Amino acid sequence: METTIVEHNGRMLARFEDTDRVFEVNFDSIEPTDVTLRFIRDDERVGSIYNDDGTTRTMARLTTGRDGTDFIGLEVPKEFVAELLDAAIAADRVTDATTLEGYRLRVLEGS
Repeated sequence: METTIVEHNGRMLARFEDTDRVFEVNFDSIEPTDVTLRFIRDDERVGSIYNDDGTTRTMARLTTGRDGTDFIGLEVPKEFVAELLDAAIAADRVTDATTLEGYRLRVLEGS
């Protein structure tokens, strides 16, 4: 497993790569809810990371179509999500730190 999480061209770049899958997203901010992290770029949602129906799987979803109806989804490890959140907090890219702590408790620590 290889991860890259950096500031690049005025945005955050997060990339996870394993032998059977790749996930990459560029975003301006992360908008947390109790069980979802929404990636926001240019004031539009471009993807999310969410808990798959209360299972231990953490899924990532990226919007691929211009109208926002097409998407891809794949499982990402919780370690990657935790690293991504730490970097986003350090870069001041999280819209609500209090809600983010609830997400950590429910999704990253709760399953």
